[in-house]
Amino acid sequence: MRRELHVRFWEGAGVRFPRATRLVESAKSECLERMVLLGEPHLRAAIGAYVDHYHEERPHQGLSNDLIAPTTTVIGTGPITCRERLGGLLKFYDREAA
Repeated sequence: MRRELHVRFWEGAGVRFPRATRLVESAKSECLERMVLLGEPHLRAAIGAYVDHYHEERPHQGLSNDLIAPTTTVIGTGPITCRERLGGLLKFYDREAA
């Protein structure tokens, strides 16, 4: 049995809340459409991991490709490392300090 999750917005919601609409659309296209969710706790964990990724690791073009709330500010010259979330679905590449 297939169940779908629908997020309903009223007419004009995208105009009034463009940032929230963009976050929901990004979470849906980059994360939720690529996963098989096994209940509400799994959905909540996936959304929580995506929101952390969205704010701390994902570059945003509207901010000159900067991060919203970076957890690290060190610009290193060491090897490049990869941090993964959700089993490798979301990846963040960073350079270690020398």
